[in-house]
Amino acid sequence: MAWASNQTLISHFVLLGLFTHSPLHLFLFSVIMLMFLVALSGNGLMILLILIDSHLHSPMYFFLSWLSLMDLMLISTIVPRMAADFLMGHGSISFTGCGLQILFFLTLLGDECFLLAFMAYDRYVAISNPLRYSVVMSPRVCWLMVAGSWLFGLVDGLIQAVFTLRFPYCGSQEIDHFFCEVPAVLKLACADTSLYETMIYVCCVLMLLLPFSVISASYIRILVAVLRMRSAEGRQKAFATCSSHMMVVSLFYGAAMITYMRPQAYHSSKQDKVVSAFYTMITPMLNPLIYSLRNKEVTGALRKLLGKCPCGGGALG
Repeated sequence: MAWASNQTLISHFVLLGLFTHSPLHLFLFSVIMLMFLVALSGNGLMILLILIDSHLHSPMYFFLSWLSLMDLMLISTIVPRMAADFLMGHGSISFTGCGLQILFFLTLLGDECFLLAFMAYDRYVAISNPLRYSVVMSPRVCWLMVAGSWLFGLVDGLIQAVFTLRFPYCGSQEIDHFFCEVPAVLKLACADTSLYETMIYVCCVLMLLLPFSVISASYIRILVAVLRMRSAEGRQKAFATCSSHMMVVSLFYGAAMITYMRPQAYHSSKQDKVVSAFYTMITPMLNPLIYSLRNKEVTGALRKLLGKCPCGGGALG
């Protein structure tokens, strides 16, 4: 809880949201809701295909199923609340609710950072050392990697959620954002947050750059290994597999770095909203499309599923 300057208990914040009720914003809101439904169905379908198709029971698809689950949870943490606030015409959120949103959001953001790094390492082992792949990427190792991703993300989320709401908040209760993102919340604190902002900056740099360095090193080694391949078909298959992952990494890390690796003084609320919308809504929608449209095994599993479905059996013969 926080206390205003007149010592009156402040029980909630007010989220100003992403849109006003203009015709253009009503259209954009409809687009976002469509994106939300596409993200839910796309990620849900990806998880289902990986679960039921034995050809997709490999470490790469194991990690991909967890990435889809994290994307589902991430977009569900943000969009339903934002939509409810927009439709009801107000965005009141309690301190507890704001803290939980920070916790869930940053936990999932941290999870994806490390999971994408482990996915890059998996591709490196598969391409550079295929004979030892099943030993190096054993089921036990894969589960440890996923558990490590959740642990690092949870620790980061807990630290930032607890410390952000320990500051006193006075004056305006309006958060110029569509969810409780730490930089936007800290602008309302009536105490010196410079030391904490520096700590967050260092923490976020480490949380982003450590996994990104693993990804970069993995793909440099992959590139060297692929260029040494004599088979043109082998090179093409390796590039096709890795290019999907590189697209996802570029989308996710690009937006996250813009938000969390800039000092607070360089933040503007309008820019922060746009960038945040990108990696909380657009990226979770695009990830399953990128992996499914560029992956023959996933599209093959989808055809098999549709072939078993009574509604699609006649069309597919």
